[in-house]
Amino acid sequence: MQKKENHLLSSSRVVVENVLRTLKIFRIVAEKYRNRRKRFGLRLNLITGIVNNQAK
Repeated sequence: MQKKENHLLSSSRVVVENVLRTLKIFRIVAEKYRNRRKRFGLRLNLITGIVNNQAK
């Protein structure tokens, strides 16, 4: 029972960690954001859109 739960948890964790790794390549979540705060959301949405298109 516990082994099955651990397997399900680890398989979902892998997906999340791979997405975070890809976002860190663009350095928007890896380092301190030094640009205007107003554009952070826009840039993050653009980068996540690029990442999602690459995954397809």
